Amino acid sequence: MTSHNKNVTVNNTNSNDVTINIAQDNSRIETNQTSYAPEQKQTLAEAAADIQQLLEQLEKSYSNCTNEEKEKLTTKAIAKIEKNPNLTARILSALKIGGVKAFEEFLSHPAASFVISALEDWQKTKENQP
Repeated sequence: MTSHNKNVTVNNTNSNDVTINIAQDNSRIETNQTSYAPEQKQTLAEAAADIQQLLEQLEKSYSNCTNEEKEKLTTKAIAKIEKNPNLTARILSALKIGGVKAFEEFLSHPAASFVISALEDWQKTKENQP
């Protein structure tokens, strides 16, 4: 006879994180689900849409087939973001709300993984500046 235990534990370490643990047949599944308030989700979506649009604009001038080309596209995108104070502020605000991982949900581009890594480094750099 097989045991089918389902234990659901919700841990709210902050208002956004929900962890669900389900134990069944001596196995454990852990799921991390992040939910955002509507205005936070809108901020994230808008910032990601700005990045998405920028990437699509840049890919007209720069190919993104190889990893090297994706890196170059990402470098150009970060440079354009830094030259636009309003865009910089929106993206930094969105990063504070959801972190870099939240952008994974919203960005759909061949260079997205490169951009997400660059955003993480960029955010750390910006936070350490006076």
